[in-house]
Amino acid sequence: MTLPLDREHLRPGDRICTAISGGADSTALLLTLHHLKADLGIGLSAAHVHHGLRGADADGDLDFVRDLCTRLDVPLHVHHASVPERVKQTGESIEEAARNLRYAFFETLLSGGEQTVLTAHTLDDQAETVLLKLIRGAWTEGLSAIHPVVALRTGKILRPFLTVRRAEIEAFLNEANQAWREDATNAETIYTRNRVRHQLMPLLRELNPGVDQALAHVAELALDDEAHWQRSLGQLLPQIVLPGRPVRGGGRAVSTAVGQAEVAIELERLRALDPATRRRVLRAAVRQLDTKPGTRLCFDETARLMAMVAVPPGPAALHLQSGLRAQRSARELRLFRQEAPPK
Repeated sequence: MTLPLDREHLRPGDRICTAISGGADSTALLLTLHHLKADLGIGLSAAHVHHGLRGADADGDLDFVRDLCTRLDVPLHVHHASVPERVKQTGESIEEAARNLRYAFFETLLSGGEQTVLTAHTLDDQAETVLLKLIRGAWTEGLSAIHPVVALRTGKILRPFLTVRRAEIEAFLNEANQAWREDATNAETIYTRNRVRHQLMPLLRELNPGVDQALAHVAELALDDEAHWQRSLGQLLPQIVLPGRPVRGGGRAVSTAVGQAEVAIELERLRALDPATRRRVLRAAVRQLDTKPGTRLCFDETARLMAMVAVPPGPAALHLQSGLRAQRSARELRLFRQEAPPK
């Protein structure tokens, strides 16, 4: 028995590092890559992050991974991190902190000589992520969920198991007589993803046994749709979104001070766009401002901006999240951020 592996972005001569936790998915990925290493013509290593959680269980995971890599003669990179310390510093959830620490380590590996890092996300993971994003009110870019390729400054991350079901992976490992590690926290329903996995997904499968594949299709469609919008907006935004504010005698004044960025859109041109494009332009214009990293307009705030520029128009001024302000004149919509006064 073999597992299907997406080889599209793997090239002979690539230096591949696969992330391995010791769980079934990542163990199967390492075994698959090891088996195909000569056929693919790749260099292979592995990476494991000890998150500073779960005490002796996490130590056991590391021992398991070390033994497996020694048996397969695969070089192993080990990184010790402290998720509790990061949570204390950033206020992130445990899941967010663990993920951010892992991906920071991946970037270090990529800048240190590895060309590509592979993670073992499966079709089940994809389906769960789409559902989580939908529950949290994600837009199309969010519903694209787990991307098969993530380009970073120093390299790329690939997810070559996104078409593989978790049940297939466990069957593969059982047939190969290969053990794996079980993380007891994966069964704890205090975590939202685990509640989706163990409570919500089984109910949805009763309604539609193919719901996992259907949700994965949503991610694929959303990914392609988002790529289309980004290409279209790349052509449209320079024509319609103007930097700075108009000045007497013509032209526009653009501030270079931190926190003083602003843009404007001519109302006539904005109103000529269909609603879907108008909504996209407004959200993209906000992203051009010097707002907090990752800040995105929610649906309600976008709807308020849409109403503001409609005919008949809504209010002439709005206060939105992260200090974002919108002002409408007779000719244009102005977007800027107003810094909170120091305390």
